[in-house]
Amino acid sequence: MNDSRQRPEFLLVHGAWHRSWCWRGVQDILTDRGWTSHTVDLPSVVAEGSTGKLPGLMDDARVVREKIDAVRAPLVVVGHSYGGAPVTEASAGAANVSHLVYVAAFALDVGESLMTCFGGEQPDLATVEGVIPVRENPAATLYNDVPDGPREAALARLLPQSALSFAEPVQRAGWKSLPSSYLMCDQDRSLPPSYQEPFAGRTGATYHLAGGHTPMLSMPDRLVDLLELIARGTTA
Repeated sequence: MNDSRQRPEFLLVHGAWHRSWCWRGVQDILTDRGWTSHTVDLPSVVAEGSTGKLPGLMDDARVVREKIDAVRAPLVVVGHSYGGAPVTEASAGAANVSHLVYVAAFALDVGESLMTCFGGEQPDLATVEGVIPVRENPAATLYNDVPDGPREAALARLLPQSALSFAEPVQRAGWKSLPSSYLMCDQDRSLPPSYQEPFAGRTGATYHLAGGHTPMLSMPDRLVDLLELIARGTTA
């Protein structure tokens, strides 16, 4: 077991349609402030034209857990949007996870999936194939407050998301036993605050960011301020 007094590190987990590139600015700021951070690329984000049975939430959770287990330090695990689902699954029982942070993210309960958490029906997983295309008008829904240059660069890098990742339910929920916080994005047009609130209620503390769905691109300094606050175990 690692010394609990050791300075924590960060594991940053991206959401649907993105890969780890979206955390680059946040990582640079963390590095400048003396923090170590890690990322993963979730296998459920697939190449254009992918068909058939594709990686799902459990494949993503396995990749996240492998990274958690590989880091020999206390970890603050940060999940953005869909990334909160594999983080919830992967963090359960992980001895070195000191805190979970959900950034406008899905803090699902056991048995819930992205398809069912707001009242949808659970599909037969054996029949789920193919992809969920990048959501309609991402410039407005995902990046409404992101400056023009970074927004255009991000739009060019978005990829399809496997349908199975949205269909598979969580089997374990790390937030039930680990300290956790929720960073609510108050101007979010992808997952509006009213949809974030039930997830925030499952965590131990809620913080607010006065921006849209992707604060790692629109306000990375403010996001890092809150991540530092949480990592130091202080309160707002």
